[in-house]
Amino acid sequence: MDDDAQLPHLLLEPGPARVLVVEDEPKLAALLADYLRVAGHEAECVADGHAALRAWAERRHDLVLLDLMLPGLDGLSLCRALRAITAVPIVMLTARADEADRLAGLELGADDYIAKNPFSPREVMARVKAVLRRTRSAQRPQRVDAPAVPPPAPLPALPSPLQVDDKGWRAAWLGRDLDLTPIEFRLLSTLAAQPGRVYPRAQLLDLLHGDARPATERAVDSHVKNLRRKLDQAGAGSERIRSVYGVGYCYQACDRA
Repeated sequence: MDDDAQLPHLLLEPGPARVLVVEDEPKLAALLADYLRVAGHEAECVADGHAALRAWAERRHDLVLLDLMLPGLDGLSLCRALRAITAVPIVMLTARADEADRLAGLELGADDYIAKNPFSPREVMARVKAVLRRTRSAQRPQRVDAPAVPPPAPLPALPSPLQVDDKGWRAAWLGRDLDLTPIEFRLLSTLAAQPGRVYPRAQLLDLLHGDARPATERAVDSHVKNLRRKLDQAGAGSERIRSVYGVGYCYQACDRA
């Protein structure tokens, strides 16, 4: 995606959403729910991981606001379980704020990570808005003043074993789904759109997280590591995403199958 195409994305209001608040502290859960409702969202609160899985399966919320320290099924395990069945945006909220915990959450597929100490409900609302804006931008309508362009070729006509469906948030190698997290999908879609172009880590971090960065540029390395592993498991090899020392990453053009 070029820089001009990103301008509407930065100004886009994501609109109301159904938010599942998974938090075992009743006062904090009620406070978050109040702020979400004032912001125009619909909030549902549950206090443990197993109840959260049931609630999401029944009502398919638009975003999950997830505490890590939960009774029964902990937050990291719940994040892993959700990622096995859905690409719903997940914002982690926890008192554990060191880098190892942030990276663990991001590697499991969380879209953002917010420390409770100090706790700012306004910051949480800003992060929720940013994540919704990013994840919904792929479905925004095309501007009426946009120049006419031919539609993209359907998946079977792509001259490559790699298939990327931006509207369906699906990527596959020779028809085999790669089962990517939302961040991994955006990373692959960005790199594969211009094979051979080297993207600096800082630029990739901006593209993936916008102005709500949950971690350092090392987070990009973690996502690349996971993406390489999934490509390798699908038969693409682990070096489709090539490291450029001291700069960043690029996608190696695929040879014909």
